[in-house]
Amino acid sequence: MQHPPASALADLQKQYDLLQLEYAYEKENYRLQAERIGVERKIQQGLCWYPVAPGRSYYNSLNQLVVVVERRSDFETEHNFEPGRPIVFFNTALSGEMQYLTFTATVSYVGDEYMVVVLPSAAALAEVQGRMDLGIQLYFDETSYRIMFEALTRVMKTNTGRLAELREKLIGKQMPSTRSLFPTRFPWLNPSQESAVNKVLEAKDVAVVHGPPGTGKTTTLVEAIYETLRRENQVLVCAQSNAAVDWISEKLVDRGVNVLRIGNPTRVNEKMLSFTYERRFEAHPDYPELWSLRRNIRALQSASRKSGSSGETVRNRLSRMRFRVTELEVKIDMELFEEARVVASTLVGSDHRLMLNRHFTTLFIDEATQALEPACWIAIGKADRVILAGDHQQLPPTIKCPEAARGGLDFTLMEKIVSHKPQSVSLLTMQYRMHQAIMKFPSQWFYHDRLVAAPEVKERGILQYDQPINWIDTSEMDFTEEVRSGSMSRVNKQEAQLLIAELKAYLEKIGRDRILEENIDFGLISPYKAQVYYLRQRLNQDSFFKPYKRLISIHTVDGFQGQERDVILISLVRANETGQIGFLHDLRRMNVAITRARMKLIILGDAQTLTKHTFYRKLWNYIQEINQSPE
Repeated sequence: MQHPPASALADLQKQYDLLQLEYAYEKENYRLQAERIGVERKIQQGLCWYPVAPGRSYYNSLNQLVVVVERRSDFETEHNFEPGRPIVFFNTALSGEMQYLTFTATVSYVGDEYMVVVLPSAAALAEVQGRMDLGIQLYFDETSYRIMFEALTRVMKTNTGRLAELREKLIGKQMPSTRSLFPTRFPWLNPSQESAVNKVLEAKDVAVVHGPPGTGKTTTLVEAIYETLRRENQVLVCAQSNAAVDWISEKLVDRGVNVLRIGNPTRVNEKMLSFTYERRFEAHPDYPELWSLRRNIRALQSASRKSGSSGETVRNRLSRMRFRVTELEVKIDMELFEEARVVASTLVGSDHRLMLNRHFTTLFIDEATQALEPACWIAIGKADRVILAGDHQQLPPTIKCPEAARGGLDFTLMEKIVSHKPQSVSLLTMQYRMHQAIMKFPSQWFYHDRLVAAPEVKERGILQYDQPINWIDTSEMDFTEEVRSGSMSRVNKQEAQLLIAELKAYLEKIGRDRILEENIDFGLISPYKAQVYYLRQRLNQDSFFKPYKRLISIHTVDGFQGQERDVILISLVRANETGQIGFLHDLRRMNVAITRARMKLIILGDAQTLTKHTFYRKLWNYIQEINQSPE
């Protein structure tokens, strides 16, 4: 959707008003969920873990009291818990009603079976420990909204300085400026990647790296960051989600870049753990003294309270120890930031207390098309120039209020720049993921037919004489979609069963030994959570798939963003006489689903229902055409 350019201030005011709508909608939605939705439905929607068991508690490196909470249920649904998100504890009364405890807490780390939760006080820990029927639920996150509103207000009110200039260059009438540099050669990059890196280096205000699926956007961005660090001492790297920040951080670490990761990574592995602020803090030579002082302060305070004594000697001793603690904290913090070449955080995380008054010459925003514009301004306020990377033809930001989405809250900052400042944009055109037959249709529909398959993937397949893309039409099979009880999500059980049968047949065709030896992997995708949930149930109940479990993933489209598999099977679910296709109208989701496949794509769907829409009709015709053409 193209929006005509408006004045920067009017544009920002509109963003503020739309964000208010989203905020009010989400807050009210949370209230209604808390009051009306039962525990099981909350679990299915990824909002809740129940039951859970509290485990050990300890003080982390930031002197925060944390408790480890273990999941004690068999539900295998995707959950929405992430580091930094607020949660509440609850237990169930005899009536089955949820009774909330008196405090809110924050997720520090979350895995599949346990999470680490930051508690506000020792009293909160006492409330949690020993409880039966304990559960955890996501709480409405006021903090992110507050930070975004503050960022928008700041950029609207500023009249002078670099932030005011960037406001006009990014979304106002002023055109971004560049510097004239002799192009740098990067023989290990393809021509479109090399051009994109040079454009980043030449930009004084803004540059955009537009990376369609499989075109090496991350490789290009890492190279651009690496080259920028030859000219600048330190840069800020951000993304909307923790997972995206961790991914780009890992790639930078692989290049030998010293990364300081602010916040708690979602995907914590040994490599990234050692680069988080917390672990670097703990690894500092002065940390043992700091830890000892904190322990002694707590012990002295406890002894003083028990004895009822708080004499001058105790106060003086506490005062000296606290002064030394502050001195050590400042010293460690300063040295960690001075050593780091890249500081990495989420966009909202760039407002972290550790980032107060820090400024950077360049800000890189990865996956910029999944970020709300107000979130981008949080980080832009800390930088002199901005580089955005992403693909506005893939998943948009998550917006819950339909009115806010219709008003343009889903029209991202990167899309505005692509629309109104095209000279700042570099499109990556060589893709290294898909067989050319899988690539061709999305290239035509979304990318002006500019994508080219690299020679090594162009004709790559699994089986001889096998078409890389098929559409199994369920029109004549009398399949029906249904709305899942207790939710708005849809399920088509017959189509799910057919998909499982098709997967089984394809596995048998390839052969067990070859699949396990070559680690050929498979992805099952549906736009609907209810269908994903049903597919998982069916797969788990069938012993045939046991040897292949580690090689088969089942997710929604959103769950597969940024991933790829050798074989992808897509269940489109919708089957009705009126041609209603719901959010299959969001073609960006279909672009993501189709482009996850490396060598084989199988689509299952009711062609009569779906081809009433131009996109699906053209996709259907394209697949019929390539399957009829001679080898």
